[in-house]
Amino acid sequence: MKKFHQPGVKPYLITKSLNPENQETPIQFINKNIVDENLFYRRNHFSYPHFTSSFYFLPIQGFVHTPRTFSLQEIYSLPSRTIKVVLECSGNKRDFFEPQVFGEQWEKGAISQGIWKGVSLRTLLQYTGLIDAAKEIVFEGYDYGERPDSDQIVNFARSLPIEKALEPDTIIAYEYNNQPIPFKHGFPLRLVVPGWYAMASVKWLKKITVIDKEFEGPFQTVDYVYYPNKENDNGKFPVMTINVNSTIQYPLNRQLLTTGIYQIKGIAWTGKGSIDKVEISLDDGQTWETCQLTSSSEKYSWVTWYYQWEVLKKGEYTIKSKATDVHGNDQPSKPFWNRKGYGYNAVDHIKVKVE
Repeated sequence: MKKFHQPGVKPYLITKSLNPENQETPIQFINKNIVDENLFYRRNHFSYPHFTSSFYFLPIQGFVHTPRTFSLQEIYSLPSRTIKVVLECSGNKRDFFEPQVFGEQWEKGAISQGIWKGVSLRTLLQYTGLIDAAKEIVFEGYDYGERPDSDQIVNFARSLPIEKALEPDTIIAYEYNNQPIPFKHGFPLRLVVPGWYAMASVKWLKKITVIDKEFEGPFQTVDYVYYPNKENDNGKFPVMTINVNSTIQYPLNRQLLTTGIYQIKGIAWTGKGSIDKVEISLDDGQTWETCQLTSSSEKYSWVTWYYQWEVLKKGEYTIKSKATDVHGNDQPSKPFWNRKGYGYNAVDHIKVKVE
């Protein structure tokens, strides 16, 4: 069987923009279920924040019975929770929309996975209590700057509905892969919201505010909203749960191959439930074969899959992959087009030529 790895050669992040820094994971070359911090994709709206103090506290305020400010030491001392989670930018694969849309032109690498450790948000809220009128919880980060649509300085902030915020796996994380969270990924505290696109997982947490109405910050009501119409805002709805999706990691798109036996491989993931099956087509979607899953399908994490392909005939081939989750959701043949280019999850495809 043909191999494609060279010992001693390492992949690097793929730069999309420098300020703010946005870098893609070289997802085709990730062979583990855990992505090292140096290859974890970077998505920023502003420059990295500057901390003026080595002392760090997290206040919880608003519609609570007892406002509290937690020190890092207090948070470290509370019962912890450890979860393996896919974090995917909602703009992942934006580059593939037709017609094309504006925004960071992510290809397939605005996604990574690792092990996060922290304290359940609900544990912290047990110390403050929630007033009955509480409706949403707002998470504000230390990162701030100007937006293209305004000359106002704003901090990055997002909210969660109370029900989602109180799920046990919604955590205030302080470790990634058994190490303190790297600064570029939210040190010292980052919200991690499994199953939702990663804009919900606010980095560099500055404060948490419980409110009695819908949050109307620009990253909630302007950005991270699906706009199905190019000309108006009719039919808009918020970006939340990760769509079922898959990516072919090998072979590479437009790769030249010789006849022989190849292991086509990739990953598949979903925001709700887990992956049930992955299918592959070697004839541009006319027929489909079931792939072998190489890792057990866990909630919140991707599965790896492969298919043994014996190719004896020269020519051009279009290879497609399609994942289905336990709820019966599968990848559509065409993506749900929306003006800001979120949630792309059409059947993945590559082309190869066998010579």
